[in-house]
Amino acid sequence: MALSLRKKQLDLITRMLHLNQQQSSPAGGGEGEEEAYKILVVDGPCISLLSTVLRVGDLRKHGVTLHLNIHKARQQVADAPAVYLVRPTPANADRIAADAAAGLYASFHVNFSTSVPRPVLERLASATAASRSAHRVARVADQYLDFVCLEDNLFSLAQPRAYVSLNDPAAADADITSVVDAIALGLFCVAATLGAVPIIRCAAGGPAEMVAAALDARLRDHLLAKPNLFTEAASSSFQRPVLCLFDRNFELSVGIQHDWRYRPLVHDVLSLKLNKLKLPTEKYDLDDSDPFWVANSWSEYPEVPKEIAAQLAKYKQDVDEVNQRTGGGRDGVEFDGTDLIGNTKHLMNAVNSLPELTERKKVIDKHTNIATALLAQIKERSLSDYCDCEHDMLRKGIVDRKTLFSLLSGEGTKEDKLRLAVTYLLSFEAPPPSELEQVEAALRESEVDMSAFLYVKRIKSLNTQFSAAPSTASRNSIVNWAVSAVTDGVKNYLSDERQVALTRRVEALMEGKPNPEVDNYLLFDPRAPRSGTGGQFRGPFREAIVFMIGGGNYGEYRSLIEPGQSSQPSKHVIYGATEILSGVDFIQQLAELGEKAGLGSGSSNLPSQ
Repeated sequence: MALSLRKKQLDLITRMLHLNQQQSSPAGGGEGEEEAYKILVVDGPCISLLSTVLRVGDLRKHGVTLHLNIHKARQQVADAPAVYLVRPTPANADRIAADAAAGLYASFHVNFSTSVPRPVLERLASATAASRSAHRVARVADQYLDFVCLEDNLFSLAQPRAYVSLNDPAAADADITSVVDAIALGLFCVAATLGAVPIIRCAAGGPAEMVAAALDARLRDHLLAKPNLFTEAASSSFQRPVLCLFDRNFELSVGIQHDWRYRPLVHDVLSLKLNKLKLPTEKYDLDDSDPFWVANSWSEYPEVPKEIAAQLAKYKQDVDEVNQRTGGGRDGVEFDGTDLIGNTKHLMNAVNSLPELTERKKVIDKHTNIATALLAQIKERSLSDYCDCEHDMLRKGIVDRKTLFSLLSGEGTKEDKLRLAVTYLLSFEAPPPSELEQVEAALRESEVDMSAFLYVKRIKSLNTQFSAAPSTASRNSIVNWAVSAVTDGVKNYLSDERQVALTRRVEALMEGKPNPEVDNYLLFDPRAPRSGTGGQFRGPFREAIVFMIGGGNYGEYRSLIEPGQSSQPSKHVIYGATEILSGVDFIQQLAELGEKAGLGSGSSNLPSQ
């Protein structure tokens, strides 16, 4: 059975809400009325992870009557138990101890979203002991839930700016180690939630190898304990998944380019975040509870208004049919008994169909508003032309120079122009120097901050100084490795048919056959002895977890899950990243690195978020 990360995370959350007792009822519909009502106390990061899998109505089904932020003032509810879900920080430990000392709740069921460090646990124990309130703490548990499931096959560690942190040449070794450890811990949470110890594959050098080594060590240490979080999986016939780790420098252009499909457009242009969209007058949820979103979010934008119109026409037809069936007598002829019974049935059917019709109309209105908001931006910024130009460069290896320079000097935001220019830079291994100068001149003429462009240009030019990726894993080696990786990413796009390079590598790793693209990838098996590599399983794999260090995006996600759905036998891919970035988000991080390197105009013209 395919791994279902979202379902498993929801099962663990449900069990936690029922005071860590196993529930026989389904995760989405537990019976809360049999229990005393509860208070749920969370911090900001845990609000995010809960918001994508549970709604307020779902919380009520599990007996939660109030959900409160731990860092805001709260009133005493002395007769109710409280369930805490927070990150294991000293500040949160102090707040829990203060709540226990004040007797805010009848009992405290403390759940940390990931493994609690011993100093934090001792801090909590000492504070509650000092205030003589330790008896109120009924349980302290590590839940390993510290990631955000956006949908069944998509997750984020919600770790912002990891790309900047790992590529900053001025970063201290300790800072890089801290980021790497945080990513490894997040991936450990994913593995623990799935109950599967993955076989880890990655390229040598750079952040991917550092994260792989850190995760391998963490898993090995945990597996020494008996029983452990993976004991059940070890005793079953469950085939282990392969965890494929990549660094964002592996393929920069996918994170920058404009996308013409509905879901990436909504994310990029309208700032979709945590499956929630805020328009000037409305707020919408966009997730698997929305049938239109599920069916059409990967359609190219022009198909979306057509589908909205088709569904609106069908809705009007169904409403007219209901009205005709409940429209009363026939031209003045009185009903006999049979007619009355028949009309009563029609009325009952009409009443029963009203909720479904009302919901359909809400969905149609929602997507009409979203598509209208998108259309305004598409027209104002000529986004279709940006998409076409970038697609031709990346997928076909050609550039319409007239269109390129028209866009750089014409409509579109400064970020649009910058993303187009960087895409141009990444699409060709050696752009003509005169043409490159014209691109730079057009950007300056449009008063675009050059930091991101010049940063990528420098990284490409420095590659000539390095013949191969370094094998050591220090701060300097990461910078050197990034230089090589960016240019390798350009070469990836120059391959046959220009298929997304990430998809090719993942398919090769899942097949487990000799392949020059992945033959030199490292393999870490936390269940195997540390010494020697003989007998390590290299595939084939039916299931893979693909993780992008430094930020992922919806386009990349789609490119991975689509082939698996059509393959025989079917393959299942879960995609995750340190964060899910829009093109604007990522170009800002490139600009920040350019500024740190002393490139560009010094102060970014890009808007801050």
